Amino acid sequence: MNTKKKINQAIAFNIFRLISLSVVAILVLILGFIVYHGFSAISWEFLTAMPDEGMTRGGIYPAIIGTLCLIAGSMVFAFPIGVLSGIYVNEYLKESWWKRFLRSMTDNLGGIPSIVFGLFGMALFVNTLGFGDSIIAGSLTLGLMVLPVIIRTTEEALKAVDNSFRLGSYALGATKLQTIAKVVLPIAFPNIITGLILSISRVSGETAPILFTGATYFLGQLPKGIFDQFMALPYHLYVLTTSGTNVEESRPMAYGTALVLIMIVLVVNLLANALRKYFGKQVKMK
Repeated sequence: MNTKKKINQAIAFNIFRLISLSVVAILVLILGFIVYHGFSAISWEFLTAMPDEGMTRGGIYPAIIGTLCLIAGSMVFAFPIGVLSGIYVNEYLKESWWKRFLRSMTDNLGGIPSIVFGLFGMALFVNTLGFGDSIIAGSLTLGLMVLPVIIRTTEEALKAVDNSFRLGSYALGATKLQTIAKVVLPIAFPNIITGLILSISRVSGETAPILFTGATYFLGQLPKGIFDQFMALPYHLYVLTTSGTNVEESRPMAYGTALVLIMIVLVVNLLANALRKYFGKQVKMK
């Protein structure tokens, strides 16, 4: 390699390194800002008490429970359907205009603004199906929103599985379904969980879809079922910082709410990553 190529390579590597460090620095700056302003608001009462005095006092317990219910509900709906759809597109459909059309529509669906999903969820789940403003309406709307991410992630994970595994399974007399269930899916599953992680991160921070499907400004008690209204951390944070409250009095609670939301996303993502590593080790052991 001549001197000019070495210099160009060094410049390119340093540019990439600088960009990477900049991204990390911005992330650390944002997290540091939230932790610095929100840590003082965190207490046992803040995490376990009901909101009070126009949400400028008390805690955010109903919002935490509502957010966890939305995450669980949306993933129970979206993850199985998304994985099965990805398996169908990659393993059963042959290359054709129909397959290209499905991929294109999936990508386009993933680019639709979240507020449009909120309006659609209100029209379908709240009004047409009669679920009303409820946890199930919000969960199904969020599930539809992240479905394209799970489908495409599943498809890419299945593509990454070497075709020799499929051919070897067929040579031993396994059917296509047995090959997918016993060979292909276990190998791809650690990467499929990446879609779950991305979906959880998006679902936990969305405000627009739940604004139209069931999130409420103030709730004096926990929801008793999936057809009840709920509080959620993103909407709670939105209300604290924009309307209906004294902004100065509610600012510490707003920063505390943002910090709790970040911690929930972090913990759930760590659990999903641990699950991915577990399945990855299981595949290597086999």
